[in-house]
Amino acid sequence: MRIRPAQPEDLPQLHALIEASVRGLQVNDYTPAQIEGALGTVLGLDTQLVADGTYFVVEAEGRIAACGGWSKRRTLFGSDHGPGREPTLLDPAQDAAKIRAFFVHPAFARRGIGTLLLKTCEQAARNAGFSRFEMGATLTGVPLYQAHGYREVERVEVPLKNGESLGVVKMVK
Repeated sequence: MRIRPAQPEDLPQLHALIEASVRGLQVNDYTPAQIEGALGTVLGLDTQLVADGTYFVVEAEGRIAACGGWSKRRTLFGSDHGPGREPTLLDPAQDAAKIRAFFVHPAFARRGIGTLLLKTCEQAARNAGFSRFEMGATLTGVPLYQAHGYREVERVEVPLKNGESLGVVKMVK
């Protein structure tokens, strides 16, 4: 496996990977209607992370197997079209870096890729001066993050474009 910063030319592959990940790995935690309503908004790619150089891809077996990143901006979760976008830069001395948009292709699940991404993102954020982290985790991701020291502080229901809502867990470390 090789990890590297995502590039603009990766975007089509990332969109396809994210959809495959959500449809394949989140079916035990969310209904089909929730998944449909969340894809492309709450669950999707924030290209600001790619532009900032804080989004990574993991390559395995000749293709992108996973993606995830961290952010130095206020937006907690969501895609380019997601709710609550706040592009203001964070102050590492006062604010927590945001851990963002982790997706693993179902063919590569349970191989430690999520852990690799998480450690890479935390270290990159530390290198940028951050010492605390927070995220808006999907129900599917909560066990991974808890295993790495994150704790739940709040559960929210995010309204979706189709009238459904999606449970998101705010976690901190």
